[in-house]
Amino acid sequence: MASSKCLLQSAAIIAAACGCISLSNSALAQSPHPVGGSAVLPMPQPQFGGVIGRKASDSTPDFPKAVTAPKGAPNVLLIMTDDTGFGAASTFGGPIPTPTLDRLAKTGLKYNQFHTTALCSPTRAALLTGRNHQSVGMGNITEFATGYPGYTSIMPKSAATIGNILEDNGYNTAWFGKHHLVPEWMQGPGGPFDQWAGGLGFEYFYGFLGGDTDQFHPALFENTTPVLPPFGDPNYILIHDLADRSINWIRTQHAAAPDKPFLLYFAPGNSHAPHQASKDWIAKFKGKFDQGWDKVREETLARQVQLGVVPTNTTLTPRPKEIPAWDSLNDDQRKVYARMMEVYAATVAQSDYEIGRIIDALEKSGQLDNTLVIYLEGDNGASAEGTMQGTTNEVSAQFAPESLEFLVSMMDQLGSDKTYNHYPIGWAHAMDTPFQWTKQVASHFGGTRNGLVINWPKGIKTGGEMRSQFHHVIDIVPTILDAAGIQAPMLVNGTPQKPIEGTSMVYTFDDAKAPTKRTTQYFEMTANRAIYHDGWIACTTPGRLPWQTLGTAPDPDDYKWELYNIADDFSEAKNVAKDHPEKLLDLQSRFLIEAVKYNVLPIDSSFADRMDPGIRPNLLRGQTDFKYYPGMFRIPEANSPDVHNKSFRVTADVEIPQGGADGVLATQGGRFGGWSLLVLDGKPMFAYAYTNQDGAKYPKQRPDKTRFIGSEKLGPGKHVIDFDFVYDGGGLGKGGRGTLSVDGQKVADGRIEQTSPVGKFTLDESFDVGMDTGTPVIDEYDAKMPFKFSGTIDEVDIKLGQDELTPKQRGDLEQLKTQFALSVQ
Repeated sequence: MASSKCLLQSAAIIAAACGCISLSNSALAQSPHPVGGSAVLPMPQPQFGGVIGRKASDSTPDFPKAVTAPKGAPNVLLIMTDDTGFGAASTFGGPIPTPTLDRLAKTGLKYNQFHTTALCSPTRAALLTGRNHQSVGMGNITEFATGYPGYTSIMPKSAATIGNILEDNGYNTAWFGKHHLVPEWMQGPGGPFDQWAGGLGFEYFYGFLGGDTDQFHPALFENTTPVLPPFGDPNYILIHDLADRSINWIRTQHAAAPDKPFLLYFAPGNSHAPHQASKDWIAKFKGKFDQGWDKVREETLARQVQLGVVPTNTTLTPRPKEIPAWDSLNDDQRKVYARMMEVYAATVAQSDYEIGRIIDALEKSGQLDNTLVIYLEGDNGASAEGTMQGTTNEVSAQFAPESLEFLVSMMDQLGSDKTYNHYPIGWAHAMDTPFQWTKQVASHFGGTRNGLVINWPKGIKTGGEMRSQFHHVIDIVPTILDAAGIQAPMLVNGTPQKPIEGTSMVYTFDDAKAPTKRTTQYFEMTANRAIYHDGWIACTTPGRLPWQTLGTAPDPDDYKWELYNIADDFSEAKNVAKDHPEKLLDLQSRFLIEAVKYNVLPIDSSFADRMDPGIRPNLLRGQTDFKYYPGMFRIPEANSPDVHNKSFRVTADVEIPQGGADGVLATQGGRFGGWSLLVLDGKPMFAYAYTNQDGAKYPKQRPDKTRFIGSEKLGPGKHVIDFDFVYDGGGLGKGGRGTLSVDGQKVADGRIEQTSPVGKFTLDESFDVGMDTGTPVIDEYDAKMPFKFSGTIDEVDIKLGQDELTPKQRGDLEQLKTQFALSVQ
């Protein structure tokens, strides 16, 4: 058997000798089935068909005809939820009721061999373009971009999205919810905006840009404009807001253009951490998971067999030895962990309910019959990024572990805006039943198998049936185009297009026994590799556990290979590599051919190196002095001053009116980590949050929040409020001494004993001037949010000192950043 190293080396030869394999610059003909639309987009404006004489009386007008979709083209409702494994939803045998998905499956089709890429941004890029993730530069999440063609996080103009194509073919287009396709350095107010929703062909966008967001204080944008959620509304939650706005958009679009079809992409992020849901939804699941993750896996497989979701001979793959048996846990652990799963279940169920409201609105308006509904339950497998014990703060848990006592004290707060929570790894494994592994692991179905339902009353003759053809997320775009009768374009905005790499699934709609047309599909994520071909799959054994992020990157040549005949072994339970060495070698060779073809090379198992922001463009690189003005808010942390592991000074020039003033002057981050310079009760204050724990207010918590408060109220007139922090140095996350001054006079000083060691305080919050658009750094101004400053701010200046990290400390920093980035996937 040829070694992995020889096979990898041969890839370079293949790449050099077979440049014709690369499709990156081709403009080849697309699928022969859809013939409507135009091969060139936008469609050329037709020539004037009237008559122009010397006078209007001698002339005949002729308006250019608007582009229209093919007659009878369906509306498209494209739904993809987040971090929901194959074994979660009731439709596929899981323990979480999803009546909307059930309802659509009863009159539509259920697919039990549908696959994603194992990670967020890559799946989303593949979903929208119909091309493999590395083929469009999205080989990992945007935060892990490197300088190789398959990993830049810059989607090429040669890969127009389904939004671009349908918009130029007479559709209205809108996108609600999660984005996570904008490179970090493009998320600021300076753009560029090519990869925001508008640049990807969506006429309207309402949602958030990053990998996750607080459901109660979301970092929202409307198109490219930051907007604030309704502070003070106790019933507000983002998933409901997204559904409301989607329904309103559908109704408005139909009223204004009843004969014009639409594409609506609905991408809620609430089942991604933080697992937050409305109280009444959480209450529905009280006691539902007390039996533990081992029993839940057994119960799920039994239901899957009963429903016909899996074959009767399906084997339940074993729990990894690193995950503790439920029966080995103590009472407090079982109590807290069960509660964490109750909260997660609430997020999935509430999302399904809100999606049901959208379906109801379509049915009420008479549009559901000709709406192609594609409901993909998850963008990858369930997430194992919540640590072995779960957490109330997925960021700080990477460097400041929480005690079990603290977790018990926070049980009633789980799922609220007081936590940025995630469940333990054991539950992620259970939600991927019956498969091995989890999110991140592209080599196995626990990372890539997701439940899919397609419903289209006008276009699908048989409903309530299972489809078991092997398919992949790149097959969604050609399916939509096929159903709409629209050809894939060869030229878009002057750029020749890569061929669509997916295969239409329309052939499965009326033929359950039709042979699978997707005969080959590769998978790869951070060196976890697999190749499917004609019922067999070869895959590598993960070189590291998905929940372990520290340590050196394993050599891709050292990964062992496994082999499964999934025609007989649905769950990949029986590794037959030793029995069929020739089959394994054949599939390894096929993987390399696909890797060359689709920009997968070089195979890279690294994490810390990818997380280093120095390898990517940055508009602020090298800058140490910053000047900001009122009204600047929702500036992403990646586009704002990095105060970590160094000294810094924040200075605000303000004017206090008669009667005094209160409010935030400048802030970065929030409750779960960050700082704020503010005026509270007329007194100047600087607050720093190392984590969400606040021993000064809550006795059972660590004293992780520090306050510097002036003793005197600020009088009317102009003042300079200054906070100067001098870092101790000597490594990551060390403390330092802070001094708060007013008009050059010290008003408070003291120490911050520990500081956040990573390059961001939070995953979703921002830098704001004059107010706080996210969560409060300290609870004292929670009820006053967004706590807009009631005086006048002339300017805010921030000056950074130089970090003093040694090469070893910098390496440690990059590994911590890696742990941080894994939380946002």
